[in-house]
Amino acid sequence: QVQLVESGGGLVQAGNSLRLSCAASGGTLSGHVLAWFRQVTGKEREFVASISWNRGNAYYKEALKGRFTISRDVAMRAVSLEIDSLKPEDTAVYYCAAKSGYYVDYDAQGEYDTWGQGTQVTVSS
Repeated sequence: QVQLVESGGGLVQAGNSLRLSCAASGGTLSGHVLAWFRQVTGKEREFVASISWNRGNAYYKEALKGRFTISRDVAMRAVSLEIDSLKPEDTAVYYCAAKSGYYVDYDAQGEYDTWGQGTQVTVSS
């Protein structure tokens, strides 16, 4: 059973960049898709990006393309999310998630069955 732990969140100023990391332990990541979601208090969890562990191809929410970059480090068993030009509206809890499969264009949280505990990102203006 894969377990996920996010890190890297914090308080940052608008315009800066931030790199979130998701460390995976246990189980195998082969044949899995890893994704990042975010959730603002009182709102639904929102898909950000996903990546195929085997192939490394990525998929982004269209509206977030350009400032977000998802990547994976096979040796470290980790997935990262780099956020550039941070905006106050990026403030949210960011979650890492995993699902079995090879296709990355799954953006519904119900498709993912393994979740981390989340890391808070707060962007000040």
